[in-house]
Amino acid sequence: HEGRSIWIDGDRIVRVAAAGEPPPAGIERVDLAGAYVIPGLWDMHVHWYDEAYLPLFIANGVTGVRQMFGAKVHHEWRRRIASGELIGPRQVIASRIVDGPEPVWPGSITAADAEEGRRAVATAIEEGADFIKVYSLLPREAYLAIAEEANRRAIPFAGHVPGRSSLLEAAASGQRSVEHLSQVLWACTSDEARMNELVERGELPWWKASPLIESYSPERARRTFEDLAGRDLWMCPTLTWWRAQGRAQDGAIKDDPRLQYMPPGVRSRWAEPPRWTDDVAQYEAESRANYAKSLEIVGEMHRAGVKLLAGTDVLNPYCMPGFSLHDELELLVEAGLTPLEALRTATVAPAEDLEREDEMGSVEAGTLADLVVLSDNPLERIEHTTSIIGVVAAGRYFDPAEIAAMLDAARERATAESPNAGRTP
Repeated sequence: HEGRSIWIDGDRIVRVAAAGEPPPAGIERVDLAGAYVIPGLWDMHVHWYDEAYLPLFIANGVTGVRQMFGAKVHHEWRRRIASGELIGPRQVIASRIVDGPEPVWPGSITAADAEEGRRAVATAIEEGADFIKVYSLLPREAYLAIAEEANRRAIPFAGHVPGRSSLLEAAASGQRSVEHLSQVLWACTSDEARMNELVERGELPWWKASPLIESYSPERARRTFEDLAGRDLWMCPTLTWWRAQGRAQDGAIKDDPRLQYMPPGVRSRWAEPPRWTDDVAQYEAESRANYAKSLEIVGEMHRAGVKLLAGTDVLNPYCMPGFSLHDELELLVEAGLTPLEALRTATVAPAEDLEREDEMGSVEAGTLADLVVLSDNPLERIEHTTSIIGVVAAGRYFDPAEIAAMLDAARERATAESPNAGRTP
């Protein structure tokens, strides 16, 4: 609204008033005449383990994140952020990844069958997870048992769609969100039998998209997206991650000035070739094709009414805390969303997904005082989300000098650290 003032008490907005209405005594006045205010942004797909760089999220207006491989440190951060001891975004914390008996990532909870799937849910709850993170190598029997047990115990489950299951089966089982468009191309192929043959022969690793793209059926895609649109399912496409996969050896991405804020140990990992294959050129060519198709698919999904979340896959190559959320919003606009629709994927949509619409995603009395103050209107150009002149996180206002100090501190730390620092989360 034009000419409004926002009154904050503690960590809540208590009133959105006309600009001339005098606030109650004791409220400190910050004059931001001519600025634009949006709700605090959420990055709904993050992996991060270094608390020294948490202020980068706040400096970029990202006041909440969904941690997608939960660890004890995230629960400790949440306590310390809430107490004001630590500057960082709100934390919604996954379980440890729940994967098959030979997991992709060390430290995962493993489940080979239905009984172990149910036990994995119990373990995740005991460890304090906000939701269960399911992963690619789960056997179908274990996955379906996780879904049943999670629904019975009223804890959401989200993540990848396992390769032995299907996208529509995941949606019907109550999976809350699907990350990286996993299994979407499979749901839209016109030649599933041939794709299965390629898998059996070892010729269709997860990253090889071209046969699936070539057999993409617009009609099957339309039916699939209509089905998804009718369900309580969110898609978190992480377009930033898809784009980076095809550009990791590109000189331009390695010259991104925002890398100066990244820990050198992280930068050195990002410069390494992918561990999935020895043929880097083929991997990147496939990734570029997959990224281009993903942009197209996200536009089709949006037009069909599929619900979208903004997420970046921070900590994967060239997906940077705070900064990359703005990239994701730009890519969603490139995919066909309007600036307003893209903004909703990082504000209103997270509130709905987390069932916290009463306190997040809007600027009104009673909601959490998480706000981003911009010099330019993001509804005119989505790039204006980077024109940050102030951030309010849990009622604390960070002015331009404090934001600059956060960025300076990250850059100075990154300059001083050893390239081997923090190589193991």
